[in-house]
Amino acid sequence: MENDRYQSPFCTRYAGKEMQYLFSPDKKFTTWRKLWIALAEAEMELGLPITQAQIDELKAHANDIDYEAAAREERLVRHDVMAHVHVYGAQCPSAAGIIHLGATSCYVGDNTDIIIMTEALRLVRRKLLTLLGLLADFARKYKDLPTLAFTHFQPAQPTTVGKRATLWLYDLVLDLQEIDYRISTMRLLGSKGTTGTQASFVELFGGDDEKIRALEQKIAQKMGFENVQPVSGQTYSRKVDSFVLNTLSGLAQSAMKFSNDLRLLQHLKEVEEPFEENQIGSSAMAYKRNPMRSERISSLARYVIADTLNPAVTAATQWFERTLADSANKRISVPEAFLAIDAILNLYINVAGGLVVYPKVIAQHLERELPFMATENILMRAVKNGGDRQELHEIIRRHSMAAARVVKEEGGENDLVDRIAADARFGMTKAEILEILRPENFVGRAGEQVTEFLRDVVEPILRDNADAAAGDALFV
Repeated sequence: MENDRYQSPFCTRYAGKEMQYLFSPDKKFTTWRKLWIALAEAEMELGLPITQAQIDELKAHANDIDYEAAAREERLVRHDVMAHVHVYGAQCPSAAGIIHLGATSCYVGDNTDIIIMTEALRLVRRKLLTLLGLLADFARKYKDLPTLAFTHFQPAQPTTVGKRATLWLYDLVLDLQEIDYRISTMRLLGSKGTTGTQASFVELFGGDDEKIRALEQKIAQKMGFENVQPVSGQTYSRKVDSFVLNTLSGLAQSAMKFSNDLRLLQHLKEVEEPFEENQIGSSAMAYKRNPMRSERISSLARYVIADTLNPAVTAATQWFERTLADSANKRISVPEAFLAIDAILNLYINVAGGLVVYPKVIAQHLERELPFMATENILMRAVKNGGDRQELHEIIRRHSMAAARVVKEEGGENDLVDRIAADARFGMTKAEILEILRPENFVGRAGEQVTEFLRDVVEPILRDNADAAAGDALFV
């Protein structure tokens, strides 16, 4: 590691090795060479004077890239693609004359970008599936554990811990659907030429439209794609990059929502992210257990969401068939969005796999709030016992206000149950009131909803993708 110059934290701290490789020079330039091989093979198969021996020579040197020679050549010619053409040609002297035949720079540049983004989306998908499985297990385990729900972060009708987890899960299911759609619509640029007219291939194939169309299809198939872009300028539409980063932004939004919820829950001491035995929460306050992973998720998610502006502006400002104003921005914004989302998923997987739940704290919070929420139920029971609804409503309102003052102004416990039990007008014992206050009486169909959601939505996804692997993860 060189410590005398800036190094991206995405590589040193955050993103996994698998995602880093996808955006590495090795992946980029070996893909360029595979595209040159696919082009030459397709041209040979369609009748151009290219020999199998030339193809074999290109294949023999597909992976041994001389980066120092390429750097020297680029300093001389000021063109990265031609620098690599010259270096590859020097390694393959018999095939040097047919490398890049009929192509423009975007043939390797843009097609490679599509290939790498597609592979990166598939890696994101695999990690997302792993995350879905972990959260599904958590939701299933705690599907019936009542917990205080919040609207506006104010106590509201109870839910269950598992039901809350399904809200996180469903956001991720929607993200998976978007990722699947995005992958299904990824198409290579193909071999379109300098302005998208394929003029160079018209020359090469003597105006044979059928062969020119077949050339693109052959290249696509050799590179693992079914289709190419139907029309283009020199580049594929930069809206593709914008769409891809919007997809990543959606996943970042879901992760941030989860991380914010967990940070609030950790403040309440109800649910915490993992905390290792030797982990230090604060350099000054030794007792602290800061939700640092969730905070990092939120921080990186904010970066991804903001980064979506880059390809959006790039797509909007491309002139006619192309300008080069996209290149420098694209080299940074697209890879870093993927590296950031990879880091987010690594963190999310780590947190979801080690969530710590404190049922007694959860129960304590419920006990403090349930008497207020149960006043309608208590009122109805008292009316059944012969009380006057209007009279009792006013009485229970006054008791509730008095109990609230004890909690808020005196710092005491909620004594509403004792007040009602001591009021003969209700005709109810404390035991009868506490029976009404059982938390499970207030969660509606939360547990059933968890079971149904996992059975009908999540489990089919996991079954259909049982062989998907998570990929690697750095220390988080």
